Amino acid sequence: MNLAPYAHALKAGERVRFKPRGHSMEPIIRNGQLVELLPVDSATLQMGDVVLAKVQGRYYLHKIVGMDKVRRRVQIGNNKGHINGWTGYHNVFGRVKWQLS
Repeated sequence: MNLAPYAHALKAGERVRFKPRGHSMEPIIRNGQLVELLPVDSATLQMGDVVLAKVQGRYYLHKIVGMDKVRRRVQIGNNKGHINGWTGYHNVFGRVKWQLS
């Protein structure tokens, strides 16, 4: 699933809704479950937030599993223990507001 258009919309200040595909975030987000994301202020990021972020050129709807406030970066990973890597705050575009069935 191409998440780049959603990242661009969030960066422009829009809220987005879509149904992500995949099982890496279960049971937090199920395959095909409707989610809504809001643009995020980097000052409000917290451990465990589910965010749309770009890590090493790829977009992920994963959670924040590590934070380095001094370097202004977060570590992104899925809900199965896989770590995607570190990325700067500027590459975190939105946070999940809610999920629906």
